[in-house]
Amino acid sequence: MPKEGLFAKVIRSGMLKPGDKLEHKPKVFKIAVITLSDRASRGEYEDLSGPAIKDVISSFFTGIDRQFEIVNHVLPDDSEKLKNLIKELSADFDLLFTTGGTGISSRDVTIETISPMLEKQLPGIMEMIRIKYGQENPKALLSRSIAGTIGKMLVFCLPGSPKAVKEYLGEINKVLEHMIYMLQGLDNH
Repeated sequence: MPKEGLFAKVIRSGMLKPGDKLEHKPKVFKIAVITLSDRASRGEYEDLSGPAIKDVISSFFTGIDRQFEIVNHVLPDDSEKLKNLIKELSADFDLLFTTGGTGISSRDVTIETISPMLEKQLPGIMEMIRIKYGQENPKALLSRSIAGTIGKMLVFCLPGSPKAVKEYLGEINKVLEHMIYMLQGLDNH
């Protein structure tokens, strides 16, 4: 199978003849960003890491010339609210990024909530990021960030600081397009 060109999904059967017109409707990638923070959800301080994810991901998808839309949610550190929102998003979204709740405090529930929901885990990327940035800042080794899939949705649980978000996404973006192709069943090796 070719690795370049225009790939299509047949949505209605029928016959094509010379001269027939086809309409190209590029896929619009649906991306959700969820910030987990009790204080940000109460409006006590401005969420900075969610917008940082939006900026970096917008640049990435613009750079690879793909259409996308991003929705943002700010939730308290509440396992049930997080689980219910993810179940709702998983039917329609291609990517999910969470920020916050990856530490070791009693209110950090992101990892415990999302881990059991993952169908496939992608431990290598988060392990590499922890080691790379942990050499510069040992506190980075305390992050319990995870990555994986829920159905056809890629999931990345990132720390809650804008600096960490940018570092993590800098590494994730190196393989993100390849992960998207793999999850969609396209072999681009």
